Amino acid sequence: MQPSSSPELSVSIPQEHTLLLALNRPLQRNAITPDLTREIAHVLDWFDNEPSLWVAVLTGEGDMFCAGADLKSWHASQSSNVTTEQQDIASSPHGFAAISRRRTSLKPIIAAVNGPAYGGGVEIILNCDLVVASTDAVFGLPEVKRGVVAAQGAIPRLTRVAGHQLASEMLLLGSTITALEARDKFRFINIVTSPAEVLPTALALARTITSNSPDAVQSTKEGLLIAQRVGNVDEAVASHALSAAGGRVWSGRNVKEGLAAFVEKRIPKWTNPAKL
Repeated sequence: MQPSSSPELSVSIPQEHTLLLALNRPLQRNAITPDLTREIAHVLDWFDNEPSLWVAVLTGEGDMFCAGADLKSWHASQSSNVTTEQQDIASSPHGFAAISRRRTSLKPIIAAVNGPAYGGGVEIILNCDLVVASTDAVFGLPEVKRGVVAAQGAIPRLTRVAGHQLASEMLLLGSTITALEARDKFRFINIVTSPAEVLPTALALARTITSNSPDAVQSTKEGLLIAQRVGNVDEAVASHALSAAGGRVWSGRNVKEGLAAFVEKRIPKWTNPAKL
């Protein structure tokens, strides 16, 4: 059963095997509060454990994807203990908005960036598997201008994809870049399209993913996650091959269906993967 959610997070299933989440605080520029973070975490935990859902799409309502943290809410909740924020960041299981450092999900997440993204909004995007952005979208990590740090995953992720100097350009200057720059120069956007086509394009990517074996897709994502944390190729390959998701590929029904469909020259009929 689909979990309940507040008006600040729209949850729907627009097509088979696909969950759509929409941040719904347009008057607050879809800024993230602690309550909204907990709500996103609850829904994504349910998504991770629902066998019939194979991919998620994340977007924002209105003309903004996400302005990052709700600074008014953050300021009001700050403790006088100066180590609290450091401890919260270090111990957070999933990072900003329960997404920016989410490492437990083997299901792909697609960002449909309908408008500008700043701060934590960019940190969310950097941990998505595929990113579709509007030509109107701009991206910025202005934390240094507010006396804080983009500490929820943006620094290592942006450094990996863009390199030290380009990452520094966004992180140290607090510079804003366009969607085309994010795709061609900083390399964290897959597709740039017109505003009207952002969500349809993201949903089309989701359909392409769900046309593939969910067992194979989830094992492949696990391989990508292992590759990020393990530097040695042989160790990464061995860890991936011996994982539970890897074992499920070879023992499950979908590998047999995929091979049979190839031999019989027909479209495979995939089934929900077994729970790990």
